[in-house]
Amino acid sequence: MMAPADAVSEQRLLETFLELVRIDSPSGLEADVAEYCRVALTDLGFTVTFDDTTPVTGSNIGNLLAHRPGMVPGRGLVLSAHMDCVQPCIGVEPVIEAGVIFSVGETVLGGDDKAGIAVILEALRRLSERRVPTADVQVILTVSEEVGLQGAKALSPDAVTGDVCLVLDAEGEPGGVVVGAPTHYTFEAVFHGQAAHAGVAPEQGKSAITMAARAVAGMSLGRLDDETTANIGTFNGGSATNVVANSARLTGECRSLDRVRVERVKSAMDGAMRHAAQESGGRVDIEWTKEYEGFRFAEDDPLLGIVESSMRAVGIKPRRFSTGGGSDGSIFFADGVSTLVLSSGLRDVHSIDESVSLADMESLTRLLCDVAERLAD
Repeated sequence: MMAPADAVSEQRLLETFLELVRIDSPSGLEADVAEYCRVALTDLGFTVTFDDTTPVTGSNIGNLLAHRPGMVPGRGLVLSAHMDCVQPCIGVEPVIEAGVIFSVGETVLGGDDKAGIAVILEALRRLSERRVPTADVQVILTVSEEVGLQGAKALSPDAVTGDVCLVLDAEGEPGGVVVGAPTHYTFEAVFHGQAAHAGVAPEQGKSAITMAARAVAGMSLGRLDDETTANIGTFNGGSATNVVANSARLTGECRSLDRVRVERVKSAMDGAMRHAAQESGGRVDIEWTKEYEGFRFAEDDPLLGIVESSMRAVGIKPRRFSTGGGSDGSIFFADGVSTLVLSSGLRDVHSIDESVSLADMESLTRLLCDVAERLAD
């Protein structure tokens, strides 16, 4: 379907990526990279706006929403990545060795997710230069993804207007397609006891730390089955060694690809905390938050067929997998948009050893071009 890239466009892809990773954009400070993308997309004929989610996300810019009307009728395509990076990501200095891009080793590279952004921009440039007819194209670049998908969560539910959404934000070589992701709950629990002098009258106290410890001891934690996990993240409380603690705080989570299973685990964790507090004569306040809803694709889903056909056409071997993590794709899927999260060539993400190869970014660029053409057929 599509012509191979020439050396000039491949070099442009590399230069775009290097420019992006050199722009500081820790979570909450994405404005500079957003401006870079605004200029690039405007030059490609997109109408670019930013939503008004900054009061919710705390970022210095809203989510970037760009749209270009199609030249032919067809299913609208949405391409998405996020603009923020995990720390340490200030002053990134990329180096290239045998076609693989690293940082010098004192910061992350920022390929998560600037590789996705660079690929999106280059694919759109190639489609424009070849005057390939496409249906409507929308680009969504989110803020504060790395701190709980805050940008995507703050998006208006009707912001994603296309029929097919591809999120470029999974680790691994191109060809990976996330076909299942978990429903994820987190909690914060505060146990309330009764303070007393630990050396003079400990029997007059009710230890909140003891309540919390008993709660944790009563939970099943770790990997509960192939699709389910549970964890206690933090445990703190008390004020001094000679005071029976009147307060203790727990945070934790549970997640599962099985929607029924996650509710059972959530209920069991909640019950363990309430039972432990009551048994010790105290009380507990528990606040649960659903971080995102899970999803699972049917094996014969038409969207999978389109994307995997494009993969084969450009020489990529499709690879389906389920994940225990979330992404902006989880939020878009919950809003009713058919969404696939694709591996974008990243390795050792969230570490100073993070890397991505130009060859993998090139393969992904060719994939996006092919998908865009297929959706317009």
